[in-house]
Amino acid sequence: MRSVVRHLFLAVAIMALAMVGSGAANTMMIDRSPPGADIGTVASITPSAGRTVGIAHPVTIRFDADVADRAAAERAVSITADRPLPGTFAWAGDRQLTWSPTGYLPANATIGVRFGDQVRTEFATNAGVVADADMSAHTFTVSIGGQVVRVMPASMGKPGWETPTGTFPVLEKFRHIVFDSRTIGIPLDSPEGYLIDGEYGVRLTWSGVFVHSAPWSVDSQGYANVSHGCINLAPGDAAWYYENVGIGDPVTTHW
Repeated sequence: MRSVVRHLFLAVAIMALAMVGSGAANTMMIDRSPPGADIGTVASITPSAGRTVGIAHPVTIRFDADVADRAAAERAVSITADRPLPGTFAWAGDRQLTWSPTGYLPANATIGVRFGDQVRTEFATNAGVVADADMSAHTFTVSIGGQVVRVMPASMGKPGWETPTGTFPVLEKFRHIVFDSRTIGIPLDSPEGYLIDGEYGVRLTWSGVFVHSAPWSVDSQGYANVSHGCINLAPGDAAWYYENVGIGDPVTTHW
């Protein structure tokens, strides 16, 4: 129900997710001796050891000091399942390196992360909960393990408040959440103003795009786009999605 930038890119959402991480870092150290000042010393890696995350989740490495040689640091990173996994790198400042998978991580897999001889950790992926939001058909389709398991009527952003297109990993989840139009510059006394106690909020962007329960728009779901940018679902559908989706699971929005 929030205003959003019309076109966002997966890389932006991935970096946002990386900055939050998935729980407290909990890595297994195998050699804490610095490999050299140029590539720095690892302070933490997320997802944390033993976590289970969605298949679009990035890997974030944080360093305890500025990294002088970014290329060398990137070469020290190894991400594997039963084989090396392809991906791309991005930096947030000089102390945080994020690796994003090309496509998705393998589902139901153990993902190994190494940084040179300093650090090794492992996390797991879930079965792959992939959502497709079709803004023309007004549907929200969820597949698990490559099989469609639920097709739900939905309502997305109305003209002037369009839902951004792209693929976005789930950033966080809220069983209860307050949607306040003032946070996006709309006064409550405006015809577009709102202050709503929401349920089953699943955040897709830091600019305010959520998948959430919207009992007030049930009559439009499946027929018309009437939201301020969020993906509106009926209460039962929103509850089901909230219970099944994980942090890092992808949502693709398109016309």
